[in-house]
Amino acid sequence: MKYVGKTVQKFAVLAAVSGAALCLANPVFAQAAVNDAATVNAIERAMTPGDGQKRLGSMVGTFNVKIRTWVSPTSVPVESTAVSVGTWVLDGRYVQNMLAGEVGGAPFSGIGYMAYDNVAKMYQAAWMDTGSTGMTWYWGGFDGANKSATMKATVFNPVTSKPTPVELRLSIAENGNHLTEIWGQGMGTQMFKMMELQYVKTK
Repeated sequence: MKYVGKTVQKFAVLAAVSGAALCLANPVFAQAAVNDAATVNAIERAMTPGDGQKRLGSMVGTFNVKIRTWVSPTSVPVESTAVSVGTWVLDGRYVQNMLAGEVGGAPFSGIGYMAYDNVAKMYQAAWMDTGSTGMTWYWGGFDGANKSATMKATVFNPVTSKPTPVELRLSIAENGNHLTEIWGQGMGTQMFKMMELQYVKTK
């Protein structure tokens, strides 16, 4: 096979990063595995961007963002603004979102990544911002029309220190504008919309 040597290198890198290839504990077994055509093809599919990644293309660009936040289901939302820049990173495998603005009169910035896991066949989002010191990891998927997605995560409540569910609900328009909603329990037990970000594409 002409590209076995190249694929062996890719396999080694993939295994080292993900920690999923436990068979590398036995070098003889690892060498045999990467020479198997089915294994080679599976690894190639796992690491090659495709349709799942292309569905994220509308999130690439520069956006003006209108932010609304709620502290309780009945509170009046606090309105703020930001600018977001979405770019492809790591050769079209992930979309990086850099956001900077203000919330409640205070500076607010965040960094997010969206991805499609070819193996798990699920979308992922990782988010971190100046409103916390923890990273949030969401998992979920788009609907059949690829226009909306619901992704779920668990975070630790800053007051009780107990795990609590949160949801990221994403809706994408034809022109690339999109709406992100963050739902959670806040200080209660019922899910409500805690944050809404309306992205309007400027270029």
